[in-house]
Amino acid sequence: MNNALLIQLLGSALAVALLVGLSAWARIARPSPPLDEVAARALLAEEFPDHRAEAVWIAGDAAAVVARAGDLALVLWRKGDGYVARSAAWRDVVAASPADGRVRLAAVDGAPRLRLGERPWPPLEAAA
Repeated sequence: MNNALLIQLLGSALAVALLVGLSAWARIARPSPPLDEVAARALLAEEFPDHRAEAVWIAGDAAAVVARAGDLALVLWRKGDGYVARSAAWRDVVAASPADGRVRLAAVDGAPRLRLGERPWPPLEAAA
């Protein structure tokens, strides 16, 4: 093996190692800050531009939001380093019963169990 081939092989190996390192670094999840009402309303406006949230309920761990927009429930929850947004009928969402400090919104496609903490369910803020 001559020197040119060896240099080319080492350069290629270094480039592959850098690309593998970059892809590993890019997969590291960035932590999402806890939701407050301002952040929740901003996310809701971004995800549901055609609906206006009348009232917002934030989960006990500040990682999920249930908002009422007329007859719809707008639901956001943290997944990875972002949020998942879904909507469902309001009556079906508030009909969910809590168990062990959590509530599972079966009417929402793919929704996890939302932690209640000290928050009551169904949401008093959005009951009207």
